[in-house]
Formats: sequence, C-alpha cells, structure tokens
Amino acid sequence: MPPRSATLTSYADRLGRALRLMAARPDEELSIERLAEAAALSPFHFHRVWTAMMGETVAETRRRIRMQRAAADLLRGRLPLPQVARRAGYSGVAAFGRAFRAAHGVAPATYRARGGIGVLPGVTRSEGEDVMYEVAIRPFAGVRVAAMRHVGDYQGIDAVFDRLMAWASARGLAGARWFGVYHDDPAAVPVAKLRSDACVAVGPDVVGDDAVTITEIPACRAAVLVFKGPYAELERPYRWLYGAWLPRSGEEPADRPCFEEYLNEPRDLPPSEWLTALHLPLRG
Repeated sequence: MPPRSATLTSYADRLGRALRLMAARPDEELSIERLAEAAALSPFHFHRVWTAMMGETVAETRRRIRMQRAAADLLRGRLPLPQVARRAGYSGVAAFGRAFRAAHGVAPATYRARGGIGVLPGVTRSEGEDVMYEVAIRPFAGVRVAAMRHVGDYQGIDAVFDRLMAWASARGLAGARWFGVYHDDPAAVPVAKLRSDACVAVGPDVVGDDAVTITEIPACRAAVLVFKGPYAELERPYRWLYGAWLPRSGEEPADRPCFEEYLNEPRDLPPSEWLTALHLPLRG
C-alpha cells in the first residue's frame, strides 16, 4: 500500500474509534479532547481531520445523529416532548422545536401528529379509496460491497454508516453507491438482536480488513419503491409494501433480505429531500 494510502487508512481507523465512542454515548457532550484521545490524535489536529474526512464538523455530526433519533422518537410516540428534547441535547422544548423545524420543516408536535413528512411518489386511488403507491418490478444487477455489521435497533445503523464513510473516504470511495441490508423482521426478532449491514459499492481491487467484510448484494428481480423523506420514516412504506402491495401483486418474496439504496447525499439536503429505493427481492 502506498504511504499516502496507508496514512489515510490509519486516520479513518482512528476516526472510527471516535465515532464508536460517540455512538455509544449519544446523550453525552463528549469534548473534542475526549474524542481526540479515542482517535489517538492531537486535539488541535483532530477536528481538522474529522471535518476533512467526514464532510462536517463534530458538532454537525452530533446534531445530525440526535435529530434523526428525535424523529424516530416522535414517530414511535412513546416519549413526551420534553424528554425527546433532552435526548436531542436541548434543555427546553422551545429550543428543540426551533432546531427540529429548521431541519425538518415542521414543528415536532406537527411531525408526530402527521406521522412524518415523507412522501411516496405516484400516489393514486383505487376503487374503494385505498391508497396505491408506485412500485416497479425490475432487475437488480448485483453489486460488490464493503459491509459493516450492526446489531441492534435499525435506527442505530446511522452511526455505522458514519464509520463506513470515514473508511470509504480514505480509499476515495465517498462518491460510490450506498446500500443498507436488513436481515431480520423487527416484528419477529428482539430489537437487541436485529442484524443489518451498512454497505458501500467497491471495485474488484478493494479487499476486506478488520473494519469491513467484502461481500455481494446478489442480482435479483425486485419490487422497488422510492421513498422521499427521513430515514426514520421508512417503516411506513415497508408496512405498505408487505401489507398492501404484496398480497395483491401475485408475486412471491424471495428467501433473501430486503435492501435499500440511498439515492442522494443526506449531508447536502434536508431530510424531506432524502431519496431511498426500497428493494423487495422476488422469486422468478
């Protein structure tokens, strides 16, 4: 490995340690010094390295992770707003409300009442006024990927994607295609045991290491539904795909997990503009 590539890889590994610490303690205001210590970097240089490789500051990373968790908390409807605000790092509901509105375009209470802000393109009405969404059945060519495993609540995979981004950035892969593979049904498997993989497409020259496993999302025929909105809201289109579309489609699901392809860069756009292609592999 050329010296420059080895140096970039080393920095990515160090940032990965800091990201693990941040993910393990999302409610703590970890200092730059503590994160730098985890990364074995000087505090002076640490933030510059983080910003260059992650494309955002430490504060922006922390805020993004907490806002995505707050959106999930609101949709699940179990926590009162003051507690959601505290988990997002705000001492009061008013300050949290302003920050949430800036990120999502609506107040937290409105977001909860509406069940989110995401949309499914191609909405029509069938006889009986059932909502029907646009689903395309098309071939998926298959793709070789570097994967990082996550075990636990699917919402927690965001932190794994952050680590994978640092790994990919060190190898010049930040502009590649990004996927998530979800192996278990949250309704049937305990949350603590849910398995998922954060994945980035790689070429034949990329090899696995201690951080990633090289694998493949195999070619298949799939039902594809494109969702526009926050990742925290993806449970809703999945429910519709399985509960409404599949029973009426005449199709049978293949014995393979669903996977998602993320079609635009979430750091560049508000959550209302994020595009995700949900893939349900089919038999035949």
